[in-house]
Amino acid sequence: HVGSHPLRGASTHANRMYAAANAMHARHAFAHANTAVVDGRRRRQRRGMATTMTTMTMRATSQEDAFAFAPRREIAQVSARKVVVEQPKAKSAVPMPVVLGAGAIAATAIALKATKKTAKKQRKIVIAGAPASGKGTQCEMIVKKFGITHISAGDLLRAAVAEGTPAGKQAKEFMDRGDLVPNEVVVTMVKDRLSQPDCAKGWLLDGYPRSEEQAQALQESGIEPDLFLLLDVPDEILIDRVVGRRLDPVDGTIYHMTFFPPPTPEIAARLTQRSDDTEEKAANRLAVHHRNVDAVVGKYSNIIKNIDGNRAKGDVFNDIERLIKAM
Repeated sequence: HVGSHPLRGASTHANRMYAAANAMHARHAFAHANTAVVDGRRRRQRRGMATTMTTMTMRATSQEDAFAFAPRREIAQVSARKVVVEQPKAKSAVPMPVVLGAGAIAATAIALKATKKTAKKQRKIVIAGAPASGKGTQCEMIVKKFGITHISAGDLLRAAVAEGTPAGKQAKEFMDRGDLVPNEVVVTMVKDRLSQPDCAKGWLLDGYPRSEEQAQALQESGIEPDLFLLLDVPDEILIDRVVGRRLDPVDGTIYHMTFFPPPTPEIAARLTQRSDDTEEKAANRLAVHHRNVDAVVGKYSNIIKNIDGNRAKGDVFNDIERLIKAM
């Protein structure tokens, strides 16, 4: 039953059904639209993630390509235990200027100063004194302590005499009289000897120069010592030393019959005395020494050091060692 007006009631019923259908359709449409919106958001999110991953992949690929085409530099640091390989970097570092602070500069200066200080200086020494003043003994101790080359003008002359060279024959005449050998004979031998490689570390010139002319000849040859040692011994002690001196021709040891006698009768039997080791010739040599020593001292007044040679050899050497170390 729809009312007293069937047509009107039917129309009303139809309108209600139409309205309900429209409402249901609207709800379905809204739900469908909402689903489409959600699906669209999800698709956009997936596309965004894909774009991000693509970008990251492209970047990674670019870095890998750049790394692949970059020049590889492997620096091997080899030690006794292992080898360290430094991997190349993707980007080359630009070298920056190094700025040293005050502390670094001071440390560098100290290191340079220490290097210069530890560098060994060539020691150029002259030792002089009257005959039998102890030069030979002190020279042996100096060479042993400091490792420099000992050059004796007397030994050079005696070697020339023993070999019978023209210079040696000429020198023998003067040596037998106790006179000085002419400069032109000696200075050439000394200069040639000082130019040998074993003198590069330093040299000890024994018994030369003995006169002003010899000192002048050395200076003209460019030979300039840094230290001049002069042994002082009284004349009466010197004559006693000369007369009692003996030479062992086998090993070159010099003995003294009073102060340093030979240890065995066999050695004593083979000892020889130099031709100029007599009292008369020793007195002549001392007179020549005193006439010339003042002139030599004048040439080297700024580097000369007087040593009391009338003492035990160890005490004399202690003073010499101190002076050499102070060079």
